[in-house]
Amino acid sequence: MKKLWCVAMIVILAGCGILAGCSGKKADAGRVRVVLDWTPNTNHTGLYAALEKGWFAEEGLSVEIMQPPEDGALVLLSLGNVEFAVDFQESMGPAIAKDREALPVQAVAAIISHNTSGIMSLAKSGIKRPRDLAGKRFASWETPLVTAVIKDIVENDGGDFNAVTMLPNFATDAFSALETDVDAIWIYYAWDGIAAEVRGTAIDYLDLGTIDPRLDFYTPVLVTNTTWAAANPETAKKFMQAASRGYNFAIENPAEAAEILLKHAPELDRELVMRSQEYLASRYQGDAKRWGEIDEQRWGGFYRWMFERGLLEKDIAGAGFTNEYLP
Repeated sequence: MKKLWCVAMIVILAGCGILAGCSGKKADAGRVRVVLDWTPNTNHTGLYAALEKGWFAEEGLSVEIMQPPEDGALVLLSLGNVEFAVDFQESMGPAIAKDREALPVQAVAAIISHNTSGIMSLAKSGIKRPRDLAGKRFASWETPLVTAVIKDIVENDGGDFNAVTMLPNFATDAFSALETDVDAIWIYYAWDGIAAEVRGTAIDYLDLGTIDPRLDFYTPVLVTNTTWAAANPETAKKFMQAASRGYNFAIENPAEAAEILLKHAPELDRELVMRSQEYLASRYQGDAKRWGEIDEQRWGGFYRWMFERGLLEKDIAGAGFTNEYLP
């Protein structure tokens, strides 16, 4: 998340005329490129399932799943160099709230229905609730969002945010951080939380969406380039039709879906993938009417929270998403 947030801010502030690079051309014989937010993991299983099962091909599409460059997925998407990307509501906000040079991007599906990220600590640290972070060391990505979230949850629980030591996070993974000089770190439970279970590591976990409903934001999401989608609405719908089949398959067949992901990313830990896939099977759609459905009130509530804390230039509560391409 850190990388994508920073990239979005750099691109926006650069004001380099990025809109000029966005393509509104008709799709090239059904070719669709989708760039991931990170290396392949269980957030992406539905895409690989749709590819492996031939469901993209059934829609007449030639789909390429790409890993992100150093510049990040949102940059490629904004430039029109890919048609879809995996990104996050929290990093999209600053990108679409600019009065000038707002990026032409829009979320078209919630990959996971509710926020499954939160704060993880080793059980021995004694962080049972947000105010317990006071006097502890938090591994921060040093972004305004992270600081605002930690400040809010600590102070709303009666704690002293000024007593939280915010340290730069230089670790390559959550466990490396927790085994050095920090007490807590922000994670996605479906991966690092499950990894703790696999390792048999005793942890405490503060679920952000449970602590404050306004922090139950959509992360990750599938995003499209609005200029491209406007010129190619049928192609966008065909892509989403197949992607939806892929994620519904992962919901109903987590073990087989995990095998598909492992086929495409054999470097991943098998037990972690299997258990993470089982964890997400009931969470991809959650309580939504259909996989991918984004609730306007919840989406807008988080952006209003960001705006009230000075994280957005303007109130964009109703902007940045659509359900129109979902089957």
